[in-house]
Amino acid sequence: QVRLEESGGGLVQTGGSLRLVCEASTSTGGINTMTWFRQAPGKDREFVASIVRSLNFTHYGDSVKDRFTISRDNAKNTLYLHMNDLKPEDSAMYYCALSRGYLFGGGAQQRTDYDYWGQGTQVTVSS
Repeated sequence: QVRLEESGGGLVQTGGSLRLVCEASTSTGGINTMTWFRQAPGKDREFVASIVRSLNFTHYGDSVKDRFTISRDNAKNTLYLHMNDLKPEDSAMYYCALSRGYLFGGGAQQRTDYDYWGQGTQVTVSS
């Protein structure tokens, strides 16, 4: 069983930056896709970005493309999300999720394909 813990959220002004971190409790061997989702109050959980570990293949949601960067450190069992030029509409609870499957592009956007989820970290962007 892999436990995930997100951190790095907080309150930031419009145009600011944050780095989110997702740490896994154990080795993530066997995990092939690592993804960030987010959920704002009253809205569905939304895909943000994914990475296929062995290929370093990344995919981004349209609303964060060119502003967010997903990366991972396999040695540290850690996933990152670097967020730049933040906007109020980026405010949400951010969750990391891991899948044993190889999930590419749009195939990474289905929540039901993920095996492990963290508890989330809150990001609030003030206008």
